[in-house]
Amino acid sequence: MTLSLRGTLRVLATLALVLAALGAGRGLWSHYMDEPWTRDAKVRADIVGVAPDVTGFVSEVLVRDNAAVKQGDVLFRIDRARFAIALEQAEAALDGRKAALEQATRDRQRYEQLKDVVSDQKTEQMRMSESEASAAYRQALADRELARLNLERSDVKAPVNGTIANLNLRPGDYVSAGKAELALVDTDSVRIEGYFEETKLARIHVGAPVSIRLMGQDTPLRGHVESIAAGIEDRERTVGNGLLANINPTFSWVRLAQRVPVRIALDEAADPARLVAGLTATVSVETDNRALATAPGRS
Repeated sequence: MTLSLRGTLRVLATLALVLAALGAGRGLWSHYMDEPWTRDAKVRADIVGVAPDVTGFVSEVLVRDNAAVKQGDVLFRIDRARFAIALEQAEAALDGRKAALEQATRDRQRYEQLKDVVSDQKTEQMRMSESEASAAYRQALADRELARLNLERSDVKAPVNGTIANLNLRPGDYVSAGKAELALVDTDSVRIEGYFEETKLARIHVGAPVSIRLMGQDTPLRGHVESIAAGIEDRERTVGNGLLANINPTFSWVRLAQRVPVRIALDEAADPARLVAGLTATVSVETDNRALATAPGRS
């Protein structure tokens, strides 16, 4: 009787272990194959290439590498002497054009008062002279404003809030208009981008809450799905010489799931020191219906 009871207990224990193993295996299979999560995620941010709008020598650099700046802060200055002289020249030219216009106006008014003495042709010439003087004055006015703008643009300012990155600019460097001289990481654009297998996209919805763990950091971050990419590159297809589709004839029977970028917005501001653009993260999208109903961005 005792042996039979022991045998029954052993069978039951074995069955319990087998069922537990099957349940654990099923749970692991569901977690790894079905649940929308990925280790392939990155911290992303927009990188602004700060370029001067005028050309000249750098007279002063007011920021340091990795410094935080606000929108509108002066980053560096270009020598102002040339632009200040150009502004004085433009103002002098404007004064001359204004005087010429005033004289042309007086001449036109005088000839109109003497229309009984002078010919209509002469009066029309005075009107034409006044119009030309007016056009020249407006051109001088525009030149003055352009010179003033160039003087203002000699102070190169931060276009966005951000952090200076890889600063190599020094006083005395010669910079050209339109050429980026330093990088500014836009801290207001920091987000997470996860690359999910296409088989998991059906369970990812805009607004769904997301748990984010940065590699090497213990404290998780919270976010929500902001958008899903509308398309990815088709590497099997190119354009041939005849502008027709050129399809790779090799087809592998073992097909790997494509990865689609999913943009994830952070729910609250985090320490900028933690969110360095390029860091690796693991993200998991919560699919619980109640969580989805209260997720940010969902109505």
